[in-house]
Amino acid sequence: MQAETRTREGQSDFDFLFGRWTVRNRRLRHPLSGSEEWYDFDASYRAIPLWDGKANLDEFIADTPYGRIEGLTLRLYDAATATWSLYWATSKNGLIVVPNVGAFNGGDGFGEFFSRETFDGRPIVCRYRWTKECEHGGCRWEQAFSPDDGATWETNWIMEFTRA
Repeated sequence: MQAETRTREGQSDFDFLFGRWTVRNRRLRHPLSGSEEWYDFDASYRAIPLWDGKANLDEFIADTPYGRIEGLTLRLYDAATATWSLYWATSKNGLIVVPNVGAFNGGDGFGEFFSRETFDGRPIVCRYRWTKECEHGGCRWEQAFSPDDGATWETNWIMEFTRA
């Protein structure tokens, strides 16, 4: 899926995320397998702006029932298309070189970012969905996979952010 060109200015889209957070995670144990087994864990998180807002970086650290996750996201803004490219990396697996690309939809507080990847040997579309403001005063991130080019989606990771 290709991000469409936008006419809005989106450089400040992720300003809401800067600072420190605690994150309640809910993750599907076996995505795209028909399983409905979820597990929960907490994480610490911090995000900082770079390049006068044209980039930002976050750090995610969690001890899960299945091991420690040390991750980071580098987000780069493209002013020509008003889109962001989100690159995820972990200390275990290194950089995922295919970014999720997208934008927030104007003033509604929702953003979607897509990539084409391979999961368990089969092609998928990966979607990140950000919600800037939630009922509890924080924000929310979700990851979903589609094995059928976006016709159906399975959410497999949900993060609920609360200011630290």
